[in-house]
Amino acid sequence: MQMPEPQKSSLIGLSRTALRDALLDAGIPERQAKMRVGQVWHWLYWQGASTFDTMTTLSRPLRDTLTERFDISRPDIVTQQISEDGTRKWLIRFGPGVEAETVFIPEENRGTLCISSQVGCTLNCRFCHTGTQKLVRNLTAGEIVSQILIARDALGEWPTPAQGRQITNIVLMGMGEPLYNFDNVKTAMDIASDGEGLSVSKRRITLSTAGVVPMIERVGAEMGVMLAISLHATRDDLRDELVPINKKYPLAELMEACRNYPGLSNARRITFEYTMLKGKNDSPADAKALVRLLKGIPAKINLIPFNPWPGSPYECSDWEQIEVFAEIINRAGYASPVRTPRGRDIMAACGQLKSDSVKQRAAERRRRERTEPVAETA
Repeated sequence: MQMPEPQKSSLIGLSRTALRDALLDAGIPERQAKMRVGQVWHWLYWQGASTFDTMTTLSRPLRDTLTERFDISRPDIVTQQISEDGTRKWLIRFGPGVEAETVFIPEENRGTLCISSQVGCTLNCRFCHTGTQKLVRNLTAGEIVSQILIARDALGEWPTPAQGRQITNIVLMGMGEPLYNFDNVKTAMDIASDGEGLSVSKRRITLSTAGVVPMIERVGAEMGVMLAISLHATRDDLRDELVPINKKYPLAELMEACRNYPGLSNARRITFEYTMLKGKNDSPADAKALVRLLKGIPAKINLIPFNPWPGSPYECSDWEQIEVFAEIINRAGYASPVRTPRGRDIMAACGQLKSDSVKQRAAERRRRERTEPVAETA
C-alpha cells in the first residue's frame, strides 16, 4: 500500500516573522532571510502568485526547494454565484466538511469584500441565518487571507493596483464572531493592511462584533481597524432575545467599552448596525431611545432592512417606517444610511450566509484528511 505524501505547510497567512522562520527551516541562509522574506511576500500578496514557479526573481533551485516544502495554492471554490445586482458569493472549502462563504459587493464608488472568520457561529442571533449553524471551527489566518486572494483572482486585481481598485474595503461581517478568533483575525488583517502587499488601509477595514466586551479595547489598541457593533436593540430585554450574548455583556457594559475605544474620534467613528424588524425595534420611540443610548459616542448608524431566510421568525420593517426611523436619527445629528439589500437572490445579503459544514469529531476529521484525495484547484 502506497503511503500518502506528507502534507505541505502553507505560507499563506504567516506573519513576516513566521515566514522568516519557515524559510530558515527550509535551509535558507540566515544572511539571505530578510531579502527572501521580502521577495516571497511580494509574490504572494502583490503579484498574487499561487505557485512558486511564477516567482521568477528566485533561483530555480530555491523555487524547487520551496515547492517541495510548502504550499501556496488556493482553497477549493465549491460554488461561485453572481447576483442580478453584480454581487458575487463564493462558497470556499478549506478542508473536508469545512466550508465558509465570502461575498463581494460592488458599488459605484467602492467595492466591499465581506469575509468570514469562523465556520458557523456560537452566538445564535435570532435574526441571522449563520446563527442557525453550529460552530465547526475557527478559520486560520491563512484561510481568512485566502478569501481576499480568491476574490482578487476572480476580479483580476493582480498585481496590487495603485488606483482604480474594485476591492476597496474589507469587512469582517461574514460567518462567525471575529473576536472569538482574535489572534488569527489580527494576523490576517496585519497581512491585508501591509503596504508592500495587499495594501488595504486599516481605515478601510471594519471588524463587526456582537459585543464581546473584554476584547473590544484590544481591537483598537492592537489591530487599529474600524469598529462596528451589531446592536439591533436599545433595551436589554429585547437585545437578550435578538443577540443572546447581551445576557453576558449587557448594553451598559457594551456602551462603556465603546466610549473607551482607543482612537475614537469624529474621524474614527464606531458604526452601529441596526437591523429593522417589523414591530420589534422600529418604532419612533425606539429611534429616540437609540439616540439617547449613543449620546457622547462619535457614531454612524447603519439601518439594515431585515433580509429574510427560510424559517426566519421576523419580517422586515415597512419602508415608510424605516424612513421615519431614519429621519429621527438624522435630526439628532447622526449619519444613518439605510443599507440597500444586495445579493438577496443568491442568499448573499447581510445575515443570510450559511454553509452545510457540520462539526466533526477530531478523529474522524483526521481520518478523512488522510484518506480523501485533495481536489485540484483551477
